[in-house]
Amino acid sequence: MRSHVWRPLYLALFLLAVILLVRYAVVPEDFGIHERGYMYGWHRKSNEEVWKMVPVRYKTAAHCPECHPQQYNDLKNSPHRIISCENCHGPNYEHPKDPAGYNIDRTRKLCLRCHARLLYPNSDRVKITGINPVQHYSQAECVMCHIPHNPKPLKQKQKVQ
Repeated sequence: MRSHVWRPLYLALFLLAVILLVRYAVVPEDFGIHERGYMYGWHRKSNEEVWKMVPVRYKTAAHCPECHPQQYNDLKNSPHRIISCENCHGPNYEHPKDPAGYNIDRTRKLCLRCHARLLYPNSDRVKITGINPVQHYSQAECVMCHIPHNPKPLKQKQKVQ
């Protein structure tokens, strides 16, 4: 009767020992704990130089205004001002090295990533203007009626001017 308690305990201790041995054998010694104290990270300290050679793909919108001042000025006064250029245009890694190969996505799918109506009443996502893609001019691309850098409908802009 006493063995029914000890056998599972021995099994649990054995499994714990196996896990610790495998961790000791597999995880590099410099993984996680660094000079700033007991702080875990998801990289090896000895591998940092290798990662420094990996080119940065996303450069932020700070690199855009020198070549695209008009688009940047339109954007900074629009509801899209909080979105980085690279969210819509993709990573800035190869641009402007190869402007001909830099495709601008003007499809409806791009806009619907944020603007498809989602009914989550307790989410901040409700604050974004959403559309029903089946009912809202489904035959047309969004850029036919909206300028992405300042996305108010064209009719509203013409009335204001």
